[in-house]
Amino acid sequence: MNASAASPSTNAPIKVLLADDERLVRSGFKVLLDLEEDITVVGEATDGAEAVERARATRPDVVLMDIRMPKLDGIQAAAQIAGTRGLEQVRVIILTTYDTDEYVFDALQAGASGFLLKDAGPAELLHAVRVVAAGEALLAPRITRRLIGRFTAQRKAARAGEDRLAVLTEREREVLALVGQGLSNHEIGVELSLSPATARTHVSHAMAKLGARDRAQLVVIAYRTGLVDPAM
Repeated sequence: MNASAASPSTNAPIKVLLADDERLVRSGFKVLLDLEEDITVVGEATDGAEAVERARATRPDVVLMDIRMPKLDGIQAAAQIAGTRGLEQVRVIILTTYDTDEYVFDALQAGASGFLLKDAGPAELLHAVRVVAAGEALLAPRITRRLIGRFTAQRKAARAGEDRLAVLTEREREVLALVGQGLSNHEIGVELSLSPATARTHVSHAMAKLGARDRAQLVVIAYRTGLVDPAM
């Protein structure tokens, strides 16, 4: 699967589902998102279980999912959405209040495509929705590297990392390392003197060989296998 396969039609607005148990949060996001011509809110959910149901009913492109909700939390809901037939193209952005929330790492492993702090500004939120809808990159760069690096280190991923990466070509390893550092296809192309299309192809091959659902999971793999140093 490549980025373009994960993207909604260029002529259709990005469909967003809001999942948060706080009505004021949902209302604020809805007002902001509905003002954009290329984005439309197709539903709201007050807990994780309802989020899964609404995702099945509305088939959104992006779900803005609070990490802490009753009945079913955002991690469990993201995992259910990722594992539901017909929802493979749905991208989940986990919303968290704290930049040290350890559950974010679990959310990425469960199938979330990125995360964002709830105190993010309007421009950052809109950018997040558009980027994740395009299947392009992980979010909240101010905390992504530190957060993933910290919890990867704490869990001391097994030395099986090298074995897992053995299926990749040398070029695919280089591309994976750059994905892990948060680079876009265009930036990877510049770094390695490749066209963005060629970079995207290498990313797609790495995803297929490593069984990654999207770029967010490639980032996790890059850290867990030691291909990217958390201290970088």
